[in-house]
Amino acid sequence: MTAELRHLRGFVAIAEERNLTRAAARLHLTQPALTRTLQQLEKHLGVRLVERSTHHLELTAAGRVFLGRARVALSAVDDALDPGRAGTWPLRLGHAWSALGRHTTPVLRRWAAEHPDVPLELVRHDDRSAGLDRGAVDAALRRDPEPAPDMRTALLYDEERWAVLPDDSHLAARDRLSLADLATRPVVWNSVSGSTTSRLWPADAQPPRFLPVATTDDWLSIIAAGGGVGVTTAATTVLHAYPGVTYRPLTDAPRVGVYLTWREPPGHPGVADLLELIRAVVGED
Repeated sequence: MTAELRHLRGFVAIAEERNLTRAAARLHLTQPALTRTLQQLEKHLGVRLVERSTHHLELTAAGRVFLGRARVALSAVDDALDPGRAGTWPLRLGHAWSALGRHTTPVLRRWAAEHPDVPLELVRHDDRSAGLDRGAVDAALRRDPEPAPDMRTALLYDEERWAVLPDDSHLAARDRLSLADLATRPVVWNSVSGSTTSRLWPADAQPPRFLPVATTDDWLSIIAAGGGVGVTTAATTVLHAYPGVTYRPLTDAPRVGVYLTWREPPGHPGVADLLELIRAVVGED
């Protein structure tokens, strides 16, 4: 058997829906037809991708690895067949929030000047991989990413952490703050892609509660409304000015590494040039 795109689409639908009936409906197939598609793919690869029973469906270890590869392959095909992109091959750079902070505009301008035939598209994805796991981008800007066997990472620089406060907080009148200053207030944190966790505070000096949100926009609006305080990095203070919010540097919070991450091998030949250019821009600062 020769594997086809329908096999990849079928597997991705099964993996995302975690249910054969829902996956089949999503693809406008019958459940027996989708089951045969999965069996054909597993036979072609020589591995079991899905453990399934009457009431249970989970990816195997091989299935979890293959899911990333399948998503990347499908994204590349969809991108190649997009009529609006015919004749161009843009380099897609993902970020979950704040991109490169104050370095963002210089990087975009220099890339446009030095690589006029390769558009650099900065794309925001509200997930921890900034779109890289789904194949939606060719490289991603991430803060302290967890290592993965099929990913390469390069440290670009590190950033200070800052406190984020409502304008009317008494803490906003101070020039600098510590983590202990924030520990008496609820902490709003982006549980999807943020860099803040309870581990920033000692076990015996934790904030009263943590309020999870899914996007940077929700995070800012809750803090502005007085629902709590937050912790972020210096890049956010540059790219996310927000009415009702004040930023103050933290004196005792560990710095956060900013990394360029990509799949190995790279999905776009411009990734190496992008890494070199970002390092050059950051080095000139």
